[in-house]
Amino acid sequence: MKMRKYIEVAKVYFKTQFAWRADVIFNMIFTISKILFAYLLWHLVFERKESVAGFTFHGMLSYYIISSFLSQLEMSGGISSEIFHRIRNGTFSRYMVVPVNMEGYFVAMETGVVIFYLAFDLIAALSWVFLFRIEFAFVTDAAVWLGALCLILLGLFFMVQFSYYLGILTLKYQGIDTFLMIKNNLMALITGTIVPLTLFPEAVVRVMKLLPFYYVTYLPSMLLIGRCREEAVRGIVIMAAWCLMMQWMIRLTWSRYSRKYDGVGI
Repeated sequence: MKMRKYIEVAKVYFKTQFAWRADVIFNMIFTISKILFAYLLWHLVFERKESVAGFTFHGMLSYYIISSFLSQLEMSGGISSEIFHRIRNGTFSRYMVVPVNMEGYFVAMETGVVIFYLAFDLIAALSWVFLFRIEFAFVTDAAVWLGALCLILLGLFFMVQFSYYLGILTLKYQGIDTFLMIKNNLMALITGTIVPLTLFPEAVVRVMKLLPFYYVTYLPSMLLIGRCREEAVRGIVIMAAWCLMMQWMIRLTWSRYSRKYDGVGI
């Protein structure tokens, strides 16, 4: 019965996306522009080299197609802004009276949005494979596929948790703009969307492997092109641990600061 409530929330937000058709177009454009940027950049690099950090030209483009697809699916940033504005204008109470768990509500909301954009982002990414006749590198091992899928789902869930946590910090701080600015500016870099993390110094990569962002986009992308297979199980364990830790931080922050919220209006 409880699960049905969250399914209904996901359905509502899935249907809501049909009202914002321009957003669908822009989202596809962003996916295409990322891959186009990678194509132009690495075409110049590979004119002088046959391989870079073990990547061939087509292998590098395969990585960018997958990572761009995954990064466009991650759309949880709006959760932080939504919570921030609701708390500041006194209408956050609407979420406090909804007969579902508040965090679960936002997870369901994100699920509905992701499912809606899934097909469009996939079309935008795969169009490059055929348009530029890319020799797409894609793993066929079912176990690796399963590991990558687990990481993708854990990564999406963690990012919802992370955005939700940043949002509820508004209960403590007057503004969270600084937190959001740091997150938005660093996210593309530390998740490997701009450049594969394997191009970073080894010491930097070792540190990143301790952080959850390494496993959000970069490692699933590498697994799906047939690389870093030995990291799959460890990555799932680390990502699950981060999700549990973030859940603990959310509950601690909410229990400590929600009592100070005195907003009015629903």
